[in-house]
Amino acid sequence: MSALIPFLLMSFGIASSDISAEDECRFELSELRARIQKLDYKFIMGEWQMAHLRAHRRSTLVPKFEPPASKNKTTEPVLTLPSTGGNLLVHDRDCSELFDRLRAESGFYRIKPKQALEPFLVYCDMEDGGGWTVVQKRRNGKVDFHRDWEDYKNGFGHFKLSKDEFWLGNDHIHTLLSQGENVMKIDLLDWNGEKSYAVYDKFRVASEKDKYRLHFGMYSGRAGDALSGGSSMVEQWSASHSGMQFSTRDEDNDRYLQGSCAEENKGGWWFNRCHAANLNGRFYRGGNYTARYDNGVVWGTWRGLWYSLRHTTMKVRPMTFMDSLGSGAGPGD
Repeated sequence: MSALIPFLLMSFGIASSDISAEDECRFELSELRARIQKLDYKFIMGEWQMAHLRAHRRSTLVPKFEPPASKNKTTEPVLTLPSTGGNLLVHDRDCSELFDRLRAESGFYRIKPKQALEPFLVYCDMEDGGGWTVVQKRRNGKVDFHRDWEDYKNGFGHFKLSKDEFWLGNDHIHTLLSQGENVMKIDLLDWNGEKSYAVYDKFRVASEKDKYRLHFGMYSGRAGDALSGGSSMVEQWSASHSGMQFSTRDEDNDRYLQGSCAEENKGGWWFNRCHAANLNGRFYRGGNYTARYDNGVVWGTWRGLWYSLRHTTMKVRPMTFMDSLGSGAGPGD
């Protein structure tokens, strides 16, 4: 028995001989938990102080790490930040809350949208008005997006560098978008360096019980309203993504009776019969491509279905966030 336990027992008038081995273990476990809690506090306070230093002296204090794959690039710092409330173990709910609190720079951070859930890693885009939580990135074709239901549910890709490709995960996306009304901004870049964007308000994704059904409100932007399917009624009947459930190669929830849209288009998405936009399609270099199906990384109302885009970013933040949407210049990294 540790030295602290007899002292505690004497304080309550209990003799050491009167307790069982089970009670003794319980006391020791309580003491260990108290020590762990103190260590947690010191660790998180250190991260909190590092975040403040990083926010105010970005150019000199950003930690550098060499990734195994390349010695010419540095990893982005991964920080777990405490809230300003009494419980230091509570994380920011999303990147907008982190931006409001610290004016932190873009990078990977852990957030916790709901207290009942474990925190998870996200990329925060603090440019373009700030506070964006990125849910999808396409940059180089190094990540295969033709995956099954579980991969899209849990998320996949690389989460080290700002230019890494990933899908955050449908469960995480649903959780993020279930906290009030949110706006989705989609940044697009073609192979000539031209940029465009599309913005949708009231963007949300249902839970897995409803197959991550997609809902969104009004469109604004320069790339065209591809998620609504196009300008004509015929196009919208076959290609609108509004109200569509998510489909993958092993989970066909589209309205296409002649086959599987996810299998033909090489990626998971909210397919109809099949699509006017598919940012999770096959990555073709150079823009224009030829294939049996229009399965590239496409935004049909901007560059058409037979042009595969170079960069895409899907990012969300609360509609109540007060900073401007920026210039809509698109991805800058």
